[in-house]
Amino acid sequence: MKKTIKSIISICLIGYSGILLSQNPIIQTNYTADPAPMVHNGRLYVYTTHDEDDSTWFTMNDWKVYSTDDMVNWTDHGTILSYNEFEWAKRDAWAAQCVERNGKFFMYVPMWSKTNNKGAIGVAVGDSPFGPFHDPLGKPLVQSEWGDIDPTVFVDDDGQAHMYWGNPKLKYVKLNEDMISYSGNIVEVPMTEESFGKRDGKPNPERPSKYEEGPWLYKRKNLYYLFWPGGPLPEFIGYSTSKNPQGPWKYGGVIMPAEGKSFTNHPGVIDFKGKTYFFYHNGALPGGSGFTRSVSVQELEFNKDGSISPFAMTNGITKAIATVNPYSFNQAETIAWSENVKSYQNKEAGVFIKAKKSGAYTSIKNVDFGKKGATTFSARVGTTHNSEVTMDVRLDSVTGPIVATVKVPLTGGDNRWETVKTELKEKITGVHDVYFVFNGKAAKDVMFFDYWTFLENK
Repeated sequence: MKKTIKSIISICLIGYSGILLSQNPIIQTNYTADPAPMVHNGRLYVYTTHDEDDSTWFTMNDWKVYSTDDMVNWTDHGTILSYNEFEWAKRDAWAAQCVERNGKFFMYVPMWSKTNNKGAIGVAVGDSPFGPFHDPLGKPLVQSEWGDIDPTVFVDDDGQAHMYWGNPKLKYVKLNEDMISYSGNIVEVPMTEESFGKRDGKPNPERPSKYEEGPWLYKRKNLYYLFWPGGPLPEFIGYSTSKNPQGPWKYGGVIMPAEGKSFTNHPGVIDFKGKTYFFYHNGALPGGSGFTRSVSVQELEFNKDGSISPFAMTNGITKAIATVNPYSFNQAETIAWSENVKSYQNKEAGVFIKAKKSGAYTSIKNVDFGKKGATTFSARVGTTHNSEVTMDVRLDSVTGPIVATVKVPLTGGDNRWETVKTELKEKITGVHDVYFVFNGKAAKDVMFFDYWTFLENK
């Protein structure tokens, strides 16, 4: 292998109209929705809801988190909170947001309450972006008469924290410094045409404006933006602006028209390493629908006057803004793109992945082997199948040159693992995309994979 081998971006079939060069959706190993990005210590985290496989309703039991430092390779940190961890909640782990303040991480989560059989918003606190999170109140943080879902929380430059939420009405409170209580009464934001546009179709007294649900509060320079899904269904993404985080709001227009095989959408906007990123969801994965959704991201650009021109869903961010070090221990669940792979977690391995069929693969982009290069590959793997199972390590495409083939040992279960080491066919230098292709005769669950590393040439 010569370091002049050029990268070939794999062509992936996803749920848009045809075959595209794609990085979206950013997670392919689970159905995810309602993205809520957060930046902490130079890394971008996105908290998501989780649509259960084969759902025909909003069957959502827990929240997950993924992270990146390069915008193309995403690490799955698994389930970090469930509605079961709130004694007062009985179902519906819907759209949430996590914010950091004074070294603590606060998850604002809507759920259905056992006590009065209505929706409510709770809060959980943790010491890291991954938790563990606990319920400090033992009861909801806020509950009104109806529609308490989709909280968004923003801590302003002056230290004041603001929370909006609600469907069909938009509601607001000022959070106290402790982030687990609020001051004053719940405010209902006037749903006027000037603030949120005039709703199309027949007049609806409950929904007089375009606003539907899922608000996201964001600040750029001295202007506050409220992004929100609008109706009637299927949802588009609209936005409103104000010079004050409490409004009054001025309708700015539709920025993302309804598209993408999901009748809902949910915005999340964040600044990271000098750019602004817009997160949303659609139904683009195989089997995708309005109840099996997938999170995507693309850059967000503003006009000189601060307005935002309409834009469509794209193939995503294909150029990494950092490289991957192949000589550290890299998690198998750090993935740029995959097919026929699912993620799982247990006590023995934490989060890991399984190849669901032969020919399944994962890839990681922009791996920098340096000038000295790599000569050895090591991986923690396992299988439950007696027939031969192998993992090919390929460069630059799913059909690219094979630099190593790992014979996967029979371990007997995904709670049993072995670390296997193999010499490379040739030294690898320079920057490459790396593909792991899983092969076996089994009809399903071919093998499982925890982490990998290369050894540098001395």
